[in-house]
Amino acid sequence: MNADVDFRALGRRTLEIERDAVSALIARIDDGFSRACRIMLACTGRVVVTGMGKSGHVGGKIAATLASTGTPAFFVHPGEASHGDLGMITRQDVVLAISNSGETPEVLTLLPLFKRMGAPLIAMTGKPASTLATAATVHLDVSVDKEACPLNLAPTASTTATLAMGDALAVALLEARGFTQEDFALSHPGGALGRRLLLRIRDVMRSGEQMPTVAPGTPVTAALLEMSRKGLGMTAVVDAQGQVLGIYTDGDLRRSLDQGVDVRVALIDPLMTRGGRRIGPDRLAAEAVQMMEQHRVLALLVTDDRGVLQGVVHMNDLLRAGVV
Repeated sequence: MNADVDFRALGRRTLEIERDAVSALIARIDDGFSRACRIMLACTGRVVVTGMGKSGHVGGKIAATLASTGTPAFFVHPGEASHGDLGMITRQDVVLAISNSGETPEVLTLLPLFKRMGAPLIAMTGKPASTLATAATVHLDVSVDKEACPLNLAPTASTTATLAMGDALAVALLEARGFTQEDFALSHPGGALGRRLLLRIRDVMRSGEQMPTVAPGTPVTAALLEMSRKGLGMTAVVDAQGQVLGIYTDGDLRRSLDQGVDVRVALIDPLMTRGGRRIGPDRLAAEAVQMMEQHRVLALLVTDDRGVLQGVVHMNDLLRAGVV
């Protein structure tokens, strides 16, 4: 083992080689790429991605990216396809086959079956003259000058280039479909983006006995007890019908004290903030975050169209829900 190895230099060289490999793909985004996109866009089934070894690992990621960006896709191992999994593929599907050499036996074995089935075949290879490339409906050239591996053996730059080409396909199709953030969230409901885009105010608000409320004419001391019991640093002021008249917060208390108000005998009405910041229960939780940041408040009153209090949403609730 050489203790004098410059690891930083080796790491930079690897990234430079892979950078050059990806940059070379730009000139290959041509009519063939457009045709591949049109075939995948017109697919009434799913995009079936296949590949062996490292190409298979990259193929799995490409299939996952396609599926999460609006193009239904899944990965089929070519070895397993020859032993029953080929039944997962229909003539309505499009096959995306990946092989750097274009001569992977397990993939080539499937070619006659794809042809008989009539499923369009898009190939990604590093050898445009290979068997797989010439048999394909469309071939995408992902060849590289050299691997980052100094032995020029381990798939490194070639897998990076293939992955980048897969991303190019996925993003081009995403744009063509008019895929939105909301669409993305629907396929990622457990992720942070899904929570931001799908969670509604009613899903996170405090309601019922959890809401701090007092009636007009309530002494400030009683309002402070309600605020302390509910632990939100505020209380809504509502009439007998539940209509919101205002809000009293820790900030209002500080202002009252600064003005010399004797809160021991004062009533809530002249000291509350009339109206208060409000939001509807069916609005997105992300909108509550935006309103709180804009108005520099930590809580919003949740009201219906008639101004009747439905709940209270606090910044802590949004933090716990992962919206922030």
